[in-house]
Amino acid sequence: MDYTTKIANQVFHHLFINAAGVYCQTFEELEQIQNAPCAGAVITKSATAKERSGNSEPRYFENSVEHNTINSMGLPNLGIDYYLNYVLKHSLKLPTLFSIVGLCQKEIIDNLKKLQASDFSGLTELNLSYPNVSGKPQIAYDFAATREILDNVFAFYSKPLGVKLPPYFDIAHFDQIAAILNDYPLAYVNAINSVGNGLVIDPETDTVMIKPKDGFGGLGGKQIKATALANVRALRQRLHPQIKIIATGGVTNGRNVYDHLLCGADLVSVGSQLGIEGPTVFARLEKELEEIFADKGITDLRQVRGKLKLIA
Repeated sequence: MDYTTKIANQVFHHLFINAAGVYCQTFEELEQIQNAPCAGAVITKSATAKERSGNSEPRYFENSVEHNTINSMGLPNLGIDYYLNYVLKHSLKLPTLFSIVGLCQKEIIDNLKKLQASDFSGLTELNLSYPNVSGKPQIAYDFAATREILDNVFAFYSKPLGVKLPPYFDIAHFDQIAAILNDYPLAYVNAINSVGNGLVIDPETDTVMIKPKDGFGGLGGKQIKATALANVRALRQRLHPQIKIIATGGVTNGRNVYDHLLCGADLVSVGSQLGIEGPTVFARLEKELEEIFADKGITDLRQVRGKLKLIA
């Protein structure tokens, strides 16, 4: 199967990318994805202006049997200069996306101005969804603030830019966010981030599983697949065709990848299962996907991508 996919100025030869936050904190982790069989691209940890340690621990819990996770990481990262050094001074085998975040609009703008002034020429991802920073609402749930930020960003930023979105749960919200995003020359959207403010309880101790925010955290893994598919599908129906979609959420096997393609995904990002299984997950997912293609007689991604069937 030819998996070649193009987003803006970048060409991808496999479908898979790590989700920002998983296997991307350090140079060493980023290199593991660069060298992983069947990886199509690498994305850096969402970078703030300065290094952040994130929330107190325990802040992550995984149920590997159920393929589910909950986390309240709090944007731990080594700062924009660390990741800029990585993308500019390392030999990159794969397209490498630079994830940017800010705890206020000024920090977002300052970070993007630093990228604009650099020699980085790849895709930039503006993270408008971080559910696990106490006292900070998810920007992309505030439609007026989202438009204001994008107005200010595109007043100066000329490199290919995508946005990371939270999950939406209402048809009206799909309409509203798409109407905003369609007004800008976005290269792609990445949907979805973790489903915010879930709660997991230890049945042995009756205690929450993570410490920050009294146990509230972002849900990931198998449990969020239906929500992720709905967001990919709804956005693909509403966004201009030139805005590509990176699908994130609920990917544990090849069928999940296939379903995201049916809903219109151009690339597929893996988070929780990558954390559970490690970088070998991409090769397994591609093998399972190819088995589905062979069983269905599919020889071209155009036979699948966006071809979800409805009930007449």
